Amino acid sequence: MENKSHAFAAGLFVILLGVAAFLAIYWLGGSKEDTHDYIVVTKQNIGGLNPQAQVRYRGIRVGKVTDIRLDPDDYSNILVTISVSEDVPLTRGTIAKLNYQGVTGLAHILLLETGKDMEPLEPNDERPPRITMIPSLFDELGETGTATLRQARQLMASANAMLSEENRQHLTATLANLEAASASMKPALDNLSGTLVQVKKLLDDKNVKSLSQAAGEVGPLLSDTRQLIGKMQQATDKLDVAIGDASAGGASALMPRLNELASDFSLTSRQLSRVLRILEDSPQGLVFGAPAMPPGPGEAGFSVEGAK
Repeated sequence: MENKSHAFAAGLFVILLGVAAFLAIYWLGGSKEDTHDYIVVTKQNIGGLNPQAQVRYRGIRVGKVTDIRLDPDDYSNILVTISVSEDVPLTRGTIAKLNYQGVTGLAHILLLETGKDMEPLEPNDERPPRITMIPSLFDELGETGTATLRQARQLMASANAMLSEENRQHLTATLANLEAASASMKPALDNLSGTLVQVKKLLDDKNVKSLSQAAGEVGPLLSDTRQLIGKMQQATDKLDVAIGDASAGGASALMPRLNELASDFSLTSRQLSRVLRILEDSPQGLVFGAPAMPPGPGEAGFSVEGAK
């Protein structure tokens, strides 16, 4: 009877231990979610990405990586199989991107929605739908850095070609010519400065006023000259009339007309002579006006030395 009691206790203990183990496994394993498989296709390097890596949708953990292999139809492609919860609304516009977590270097796949095609991506367990992976930030930086270094290398090669020995000699000669031209221009600039100073002195208020006065006097002088020319023209017309009259009366009146013509011509010649003499003695009178006559005896400012 005692043996039966021990056997019953042992069996009960085994049953309780099995139930506890089952509960522990169930609790540790958590609830199982329904998932669907998708294949991420990429041609880029996926260093740091391993099976069981996380899959995140807009930052939320929604699945894991189950397999990584080469595409048997095109070895340039890498096929990454991911298992994603069926509650995630993937569309045909969904793309994948390789992202890195912190400073550990562990990679995970980040699913992003572009919004270009909102048609739902229907799961298929036999032929899982494919999702395209775009270059990550590090890949873009690497490509940009490589292109930048290539351009910098080309720029340095062009600079070396431009600064060859022959071009340096030409540049040195050009700088020497510029220096010589600058040195030769300095006296001209100094003379120009002096000329500008003299012009500034010449065009002071006093000289400008004298110039205005001279311009006012040139008008009457030209008017007198026009009158003299008119009188000479009249004298010439009279001479033509006198010579062209062939009658007796005209012949008899020729001498008085000639006398009158000679008198007019003499008067006109004297006036013209006076004008030309004034211009010859003081040609600046055309611009600054006729010079003032020195004061005579009894006038203010008269001096004997000035009269001499």
